[in-house]
Amino acid sequence: MRLGGPVFADCSDPQRWVAAVRAAGFSAAFCPLGPEADDDVVRAYAEAARAADIVIAEVGAWSNPISPQAETRRAAMELCCQQLALADRIGARCCVNISGSRGEQWDGPHPENLTDATFDLIVESVRTIIDAVKPTRTFYTLETMPWAYPDSPESYVRLIRAVDRERFAVHLDPVNLICSPQRYYGNAALIRECFRQLGPYIKSCHGKDIVLSGRLTTHLDEVRPGQGGLDYGVFLEELNQLDPDIPLMLEHLPSAAEYALAAAHVRSVAEQKGIALK
Repeated sequence: MRLGGPVFADCSDPQRWVAAVRAAGFSAAFCPLGPEADDDVVRAYAEAARAADIVIAEVGAWSNPISPQAETRRAAMELCCQQLALADRIGARCCVNISGSRGEQWDGPHPENLTDATFDLIVESVRTIIDAVKPTRTFYTLETMPWAYPDSPESYVRLIRAVDRERFAVHLDPVNLICSPQRYYGNAALIRECFRQLGPYIKSCHGKDIVLSGRLTTHLDEVRPGQGGLDYGVFLEELNQLDPDIPLMLEHLPSAAEYALAAAHVRSVAEQKGIALK
């Protein structure tokens, strides 16, 4: 298992990037390049990563491919294809996006998000992206979400079967699935069920935490790993059953110092569980 996250340093050439990743204590990294990078530059970063034993975990394609606005949807589909192609060129484990939203907020809730019609739109968009790019080394994945498909291990399995493409896989963020007190207090069982149903398909995971406050009605807030209720012991135990290069990518923290604290917490839990974490 590998730990990774963003780096806050000069990454303008492959060696500086490798040094920054290693200085942060990571062995996995987000892709440092954009789709405009030419093949020689992409190749140089990929070779530097291999030489330094750094796994490029994911390329983000953050956009709304199911937007009700035609131009927004067109631009999102184009971006997803570009980013999936970049992931394939650089040898990232996956290209990741969310499925999108039928509302104006690209990643927000909407009454139509969890409907059969939107499910079909997601299937169509994923098929179109994969069929356009035809990746051979990477996978297109959708991050789990609280108010959009895939919103549970069951809905992810349903999507995998409906999309029916070998290069469609899973990006797991268990915090994003915790959308009720029941799931909050039962998150260990939820995590186990995610890995039971989705384990063979998981290519990358996000590492965050979540806390339930006492304010009515229900308030759940994302926090730094170690400050919330996510059962990291179970999360790491389940991750440890997958391939040795599976990345756990820390995210959504404001500074290098916060990432260092998050990484220290994850490593301490791994040590308590006797789990090797690169």
